[in-house]
Amino acid sequence: MKYESYDQETVQLLQSLIRIPALSRSEHQRCAFLQQWLLERGIQTQRVENNLWAIAGTYDSSKPSLLLNSHMDTVKPVNGWNSDPFTPVIQSDSLFGLGSNDAGASLTCLIQAFRILSTKEQAYNLVLGISAEEEITGKNGIEALLPALPPIQLGLIGEPTQMHPAVAEKGLMVLDCTVRGKAGHAARNEGENAIYKALKSIEWFQHKQFPLQSDFLGPVKMTVTQIQSGTQHNVIPDNCQFVVDVRINEFYSPESLFQEIRSQVDAEVNARSFRLNSSRIPMEHPIIQTCISLGRIPYGSPTLSDQARMPFTTFKMGPGASERSHTANEFIHLSELSEGLQLYVTILDGLRFA
Repeated sequence: MKYESYDQETVQLLQSLIRIPALSRSEHQRCAFLQQWLLERGIQTQRVENNLWAIAGTYDSSKPSLLLNSHMDTVKPVNGWNSDPFTPVIQSDSLFGLGSNDAGASLTCLIQAFRILSTKEQAYNLVLGISAEEEITGKNGIEALLPALPPIQLGLIGEPTQMHPAVAEKGLMVLDCTVRGKAGHAARNEGENAIYKALKSIEWFQHKQFPLQSDFLGPVKMTVTQIQSGTQHNVIPDNCQFVVDVRINEFYSPESLFQEIRSQVDAEVNARSFRLNSSRIPMEHPIIQTCISLGRIPYGSPTLSDQARMPFTTFKMGPGASERSHTANEFIHLSELSEGLQLYVTILDGLRFA
């Protein structure tokens, strides 16, 4: 079945969203617009902060619930745009504008899929969740929305994956590390250089390999990304601070890695949070098997999304390409919008996963 009438409206909706700036923590105008747009099409939504959610039809507690989620916020525009990033421009098959690829295309296609699927009885409760603050993993985004939703058994997260299912996603933990030394004059043999002491710990992070590796996500990856020490050239530094970016596969929790790291390195180690977990959906899950039957190729995603904070089974899938995200002249192909809507409905209509 084709959805030409929805295709045109999807493009128009995405154009409207691009015109309304929605940087993270400033999504209120876009949120109000979407709430009114959905209401005019017969969809009553609930609002939590700058997040929206709705249930298709009447909720049935005997059925499992499926969440369609994507985010409405964008990053700040980078330098190098050839046009106003908040003015949608169509050239041939491409729609240019901030957030067109990440994640406006997924969001608008999921909204339309929600409307189409709502016209037919499904074996599951269908829930639409539109979140804010995804780009900054803010606490007033999906974390504020989830407690308002009914119990969810399965989540489809709309992000640019070229409509291939990302069946695993790496988690993230950021560590702040401090090594203490003793100040002294650089011209004399005194003091204890904190930089030299820190080298051993930094090298440990560089070379450490945790034993459990994932078929889709590979090993845990730890990278020292920032370092700061010293006050002036002739003073032995009495402390050295460095930051470590830890990308986690599904075999480890942030807490378990933190405990092992802290026991291994000669430094004070503090984690900024344990909120951003890795995730994975079994390959035998009916929704993944349906994707495969339609020629979609499962893969593991290194990039983070709202599913990192969802305590239920999730996977990530949407139109567009991840490499276009957060770039100047961001765009989505109109054909990708059409394909995305078509595939979403084909995969979800009649799905049984309980």
